[in-house]
Amino acid sequence: MPRDPNIPDAFDVYTLVVLRRPAEVPQMSDEELDELQASHLAYRAELRRQGLLVVNGPFGEQSDTSYRGMSIFACDLAEAARLSDGDPSVVAGRLTYDVMEWWVAAGVLGFPQAGRPVGDRRSMPED
Repeated sequence: MPRDPNIPDAFDVYTLVVLRRPAEVPQMSDEELDELQASHLAYRAELRRQGLLVVNGPFGEQSDTSYRGMSIFACDLAEAARLSDGDPSVVAGRLTYDVMEWWVAAGVLGFPQAGRPVGDRRSMPED
């Protein structure tokens, strides 16, 4: 059977982390929440300075408000999970996350501020 022409010959594979609000979160005062948010943002800014986190940000309108934000990491899934475990909002139980590979057609995304290539170039395995 010939190759499906709608499947790219190559993909860039990125490590994606989606932050979400768990069903049950610990209650905190407004002051505690403000401090936690500042720590969360500082932690992620430091990961970006270190070149481990390429891009991240919160979600706006969406169909499921438990989803809070998304990040693309410049490391494998295990390292992205380890780094996400260290996020103060995850430690505090206010956020959890899903980590996954995201396959996109090769060359369609660029990260000019990353300072190095992000992701791995791969071909779709043959059946």
